[in-house]
Amino acid sequence: MSLLRIVGRPLLASMFIAGGMNSVRRPQDVATAAEPVVRPVTDRVAVLPERTEQLVRLNGAVQVAGGVLLGLGRFPRLSALALAATLVPTTLAGHRFWEAEDGSDRAQQRIHFLKNLSMLGGLLIAADDTGGSPSLLWRGRHAAQGVRHDAHVVRRSVRATARPAAVAGGVRSKLGV
Repeated sequence: MSLLRIVGRPLLASMFIAGGMNSVRRPQDVATAAEPVVRPVTDRVAVLPERTEQLVRLNGAVQVAGGVLLGLGRFPRLSALALAATLVPTTLAGHRFWEAEDGSDRAQQRIHFLKNLSMLGGLLIAADDTGGSPSLLWRGRHAAQGVRHDAHVVRRSVRATARPAAVAGGVRSKLGV
């Protein structure tokens, strides 16, 4: 593993661990801000908890777990993808700069919104990072190509041996052997 991954993953994960812990410990602090985003989602997805505080706590727990896994380099692609999924509603709920009336508050919320978009970009890059080893897609394509090659070799060898075998069989039948 490269030094950049060893240092970069924990740095990227630190924000999610800290924020997730706050959401798990005190969900009521952000529940009112999360309400405009939570309601439309819970109306469409039946398996999610009804109460906003429960959903905020669940989101925080996913952030803590994903942040710890990403920081430790365990399942980094999956944990980065999970963190990216939690960051979208967090950003939409917490940094609605377009609704801010005060100019300085609007500017501050826009900065936080863009910061979260930047973190989302970093998480998407981390989710795509194979760490120098081939991706599962490449491995699958490479294996399929190997199988196609082997099938072609078998087909050619069967064709090459079938004709002489047929001739030999015909000769044997004529000779009565």
